[in-house]
Amino acid sequence: MIQEKSFLKRLASGIDMWLIMAVFILLLISFCAVYSAGFAYNLSSRYIFVQSIASSIGLVFLLFLASFNYQYYKHFRKTVYVLSLILLMAVLVFGSFKRGTKGWFDFGFISFQPVEIAKIMFILVLAAFLDAKAKFSKNLSFLIQVFAILMDHLVLIMMQPDFSSTLSYFPITLVLLFVVGVNPFYLFCMVIFGSFSVGIPLLDTFINLQQKFIQDGTFLLKLATFLKNDKNIICIILSVLIFIMSVWRLLCKLKIEIPILYPIILCLSITFGALASIPVEKSLKDYQRKRLIVFLNPNIDPRGAGYNIIQSKIAIGSGGVFGKGLKKGTQTQLGFLPEQHTDFIFSVVGEEGGWVMSQVTLILYFIFIWRALIIAKVSRDRYGSLVAIGIATMFTFYVVINIGMVMGMMPVTGMPLPLLSYGGSSLLSCLCAIGILCSISLRKHIYY
Repeated sequence: MIQEKSFLKRLASGIDMWLIMAVFILLLISFCAVYSAGFAYNLSSRYIFVQSIASSIGLVFLLFLASFNYQYYKHFRKTVYVLSLILLMAVLVFGSFKRGTKGWFDFGFISFQPVEIAKIMFILVLAAFLDAKAKFSKNLSFLIQVFAILMDHLVLIMMQPDFSSTLSYFPITLVLLFVVGVNPFYLFCMVIFGSFSVGIPLLDTFINLQQKFIQDGTFLLKLATFLKNDKNIICIILSVLIFIMSVWRLLCKLKIEIPILYPIILCLSITFGALASIPVEKSLKDYQRKRLIVFLNPNIDPRGAGYNIIQSKIAIGSGGVFGKGLKKGTQTQLGFLPEQHTDFIFSVVGEEGGWVMSQVTLILYFIFIWRALIIAKVSRDRYGSLVAIGIATMFTFYVVINIGMVMGMMPVTGMPLPLLSYGGSSLLSCLCAIGILCSISLRKHIYY
């Protein structure tokens, strides 16, 4: 009992109240929005029940993880890493299919998506590795090891396949590598690798959708026809590689010394990125590719992939300043807005709560991310800082992509809005991450 009181006193004195306040208000907004989103389909009770169960379990985990010393994750990083891989492999064997993805454990009354927890474990493992090997951050071998840790997760997730879940891994990795002092050129090469691996499959889809809007005989039509040929794309990539090496030789002749390792790594990033586009293209279904590029011009497929964005923009725009009121949004209640309880939950907030509630939600996310970065700053060790920055990056990426998506400014990736979207797995993982942040905050002065 004494030990319990001791922890409660430490919790009351050391917890970041701004962070907790933002979290609980976001949860309250979530319950209202999810309830309204399910009202038109008579699913409000079910949605609220699931959210209540997930919130209750998540808060228990939050308190547990807050009381658990986060530094143990660093000492057992290999164990955490192996467990995360086992979790991702187990779902490939024993998991069930939902929306074409074998990424769920279905227990009948409840289902769980292990990739949501695997992301948190990845942050813990990567932060531990970077903390232990930070003095080697300038070495290329260091970056190769990080890349191997990253690819182990990505390959297993893509086998489900769950493309949207892999996207958050890249900003987390890039930001943490930047924090520990990795050469910015290497980070640029990683961006190039990701751009080519995803960009090539999406380019082909965009050209196919855009062709019907291009007039016959124009330069754009000829260019689109040229780019549809895989051999032509290979020729373009080879030309780019030759150009890079030619520029390097020219700079050397001008007495501008650049190590040959730099152009070689850049060329390899482009080459392997192009090769990686092959499995990415096979794992992405046609509708997924359309969703990722249609935000550039939703009208190229208004009744298909562009429909969600068009309806979402109508919903947000019609909300006005103060909104239409709970359960009074026409787009929401008449069923025009697809996935309104999950991916497009912010559209419900915008329509029924208006500009005011949308701004309140954004401010709450700003407070959350700001406090997470403050926790990173005041952490007593580098490991705690890296974990907090990793979690802040993950939340920032999800918020920016999701809200940008519903406003037609970002691709439709299927990413949930943290703490707001309906879904037990996402909500549970978010509260677990917040528990780890609280653990770091509580131990900023002493070990216990």
